[in-house]
Amino acid sequence: MRGLRMSLIWVGLLPVLVAGQADGRDIHIHVHPEPRSIVRRPLAANLVVPQSRVIAVRRQGKVQITDVKVGVDIVEQVATTVLEIALYNPTNARLQAELVVPVPDGAAVRGFTFQGAAKEPTAELLPKDEARKIYNAIVSKMKDPALLEFVGYNLIRSSVFPVERKGKQKVQLTYEHLLPADGSRIDYLLPRTESVEYNVPWNITVRIKSRQAISTAYSPSHALEVKRAGDNTVTAKVAADATRQPGAFRLSYLLEKNGVTATLLAYPDPSRKGGFFLLLAGLPAKPPKDAGKIKREVTLVLDRSGSMHGEKIEQVREAALQIISGLEDGEHFNIIAYNEAVDPFSTKLVPKSDASVQAARKWLKAMKARGGTNIHDALVEALRQAPAKGTLPIVLFLTDGLATVGQTAEATIRDVATKSNPHKRRIFTFGVGVDVNTPLLERIALETRATSTFVLPKEDVEVKVASVFKRLSGPVVAEPVLAVTTKHGEPAAGRAKDVLPTKLPDLFAGDQLVVLGQYVGDEPLHFQLRGNYFGKQRTFRFTFALDKATTKNAFVPRLWASRKIAVLIDAIRALGADKGGVIQPPAATDPRLKELVDAIVKLSKEFGILTEYTAFLAKEGTNLSDSTKLLAEAQRNFDRRAIRFRSGLASVNQDDNRRAMRYQDQVNIRNDYLDEKMQRVSNLRVQQMNDRAFYRRGNTWVDSRVADRAGKPDKVIKIGSAEHKKLAERLAKENRSGTVSLDGKILLEVDAEAVLVE
Repeated sequence: MRGLRMSLIWVGLLPVLVAGQADGRDIHIHVHPEPRSIVRRPLAANLVVPQSRVIAVRRQGKVQITDVKVGVDIVEQVATTVLEIALYNPTNARLQAELVVPVPDGAAVRGFTFQGAAKEPTAELLPKDEARKIYNAIVSKMKDPALLEFVGYNLIRSSVFPVERKGKQKVQLTYEHLLPADGSRIDYLLPRTESVEYNVPWNITVRIKSRQAISTAYSPSHALEVKRAGDNTVTAKVAADATRQPGAFRLSYLLEKNGVTATLLAYPDPSRKGGFFLLLAGLPAKPPKDAGKIKREVTLVLDRSGSMHGEKIEQVREAALQIISGLEDGEHFNIIAYNEAVDPFSTKLVPKSDASVQAARKWLKAMKARGGTNIHDALVEALRQAPAKGTLPIVLFLTDGLATVGQTAEATIRDVATKSNPHKRRIFTFGVGVDVNTPLLERIALETRATSTFVLPKEDVEVKVASVFKRLSGPVVAEPVLAVTTKHGEPAAGRAKDVLPTKLPDLFAGDQLVVLGQYVGDEPLHFQLRGNYFGKQRTFRFTFALDKATTKNAFVPRLWASRKIAVLIDAIRALGADKGGVIQPPAATDPRLKELVDAIVKLSKEFGILTEYTAFLAKEGTNLSDSTKLLAEAQRNFDRRAIRFRSGLASVNQDDNRRAMRYQDQVNIRNDYLDEKMQRVSNLRVQQMNDRAFYRRGNTWVDSRVADRAGKPDKVIKIGSAEHKKLAERLAKENRSGTVSLDGKILLEVDAEAVLVE
């Protein structure tokens, strides 16, 4: 790749001329307040917009974007972004291309290079108004509205470069900008299309360095793999299975303050007389000097029924030994093995020592697999033990089958964990294989601040159990409780509602807390977080003004809606729990089922969030205005699957889907979920764009807000017309310009009117 050194170029009030060097020759890059030269310069045959698509201006063939690598270095709030775009020319002709890249405010070009011999590479930075002229020119000429999604951003436009026939080309662009800060939170944004059809992999790595310790890094858009190289250095990489996830890449990191650090992201919604909020809280990078320690007590409850014979029982033995050996001095443990009978290793919890570990090893070696499955009594035995003083009580409960001995009713067993748990033990459940009651294991974990894990056939039990326990190291905040208060610390009734999760999990080293809810009013929100912090009771108080609430935070209501739908599905699954050994699912006319399903359908329609039960909403021919038929079909789906399937692969998939939604921290633009065969499927006929949801009907995208209306639109606007430009500019001011960037016709709500853009 040709070398290029370039001084920073900022958009200013006066023309700027900056010289650099490339292969010994001078390079001149001009940035004008009115860069007429670049606006008037003819467009290349291919416009490469890596965030969206390649636009073929002339019929000479189209180059393809094969992948994009992004490296971001953030040092003291200044971000340097390097985009490396890989292109391929599938045609037999040499094609000319140029780069068009939307960038955030304040961006400065630092470098632009490409391979091969050509005239000196140049790149110009255009402010928003000039960028809009180019967008409008392309829309008018090509009738392609894709770039309108980026109205409101500045624009980098490069010089023309070649892509040889059947050849590959790599283009590298470097820009730098100062990141906005809100209190202790610093935000990074990489604009990209939200189109569900966009499938180019983006490998994004962000390296953060700060003089102040970094509490946590979070992305509401993409799952991250975060690694620490110290208190002040963090590397966040987009997870491998999220590289093709569309949508702008967003990352926020918190600079550490005294103890727990928190920030608020808010979305205004006048129809709700308030809006939605996301509270992000991070833990200290390392314990304070005067910190105590929260010790753990661990009870392993192991299924030794006949079906555990062979490799499974061996893996369970190894997992148990690994966990016990990993405990710290002063921490306690016990083991309970069960089949039709319950057999404890000790009558009480024992402190970890060389002697106790050796005794446990011998006891586990003698454990044999045979007999039935008495889940009820095993739970009772685990929960009745007197706890070790000052410890966090944890149960790891493992089973590979349905209850066959003693009390077998799902509701009765569930009540042991929820109503007969005097010491508030956290019950982490593990279902080995698919012949387990998945909603039972899921509910037991949910009600006790824990999680459930399902080990599918051919998966390693030892690995799954050990990985869960590894996350439970270093308890930082036990039994956290979050409250919305007045500025004086008193309960603030009516200021917040539908706050999720309703019961916060314990927080361990490396964890972050993401809480979603609705707020009422526009006065500042006051939060109080109480809990056992490093062994001592402590209260943290946070106050956030709502003046920065913005529709740019459209991910906030979507995440809230996903979690709310999961809570409602939980309630439906609970309706199917047997109470006397026989499942008696409620009739389709049961008012409880109808109320729950109705709420799910309304949320799914409004926010464009589909599940395996509501995927039919996006199906061609579904009349979104016929609420009676929609409710009836959804009820049939919930009755047939959510209520009746309690075990098997078709039950495991439901609880995996529900758990993903219940703890959802990143938006799921393609509405991915696991089907009854545990195959991942997506739905491309519903599009979340900005803060709207659109459903594909033929070649028209229909805004969910007008989906209930029948008849002709109130107004028709032609793409590329003066009225269309005016509409795009108006929507850009509302952070909704993407709603007119969809491919095909668009029926959307504007000022309570149904407007058709064609």
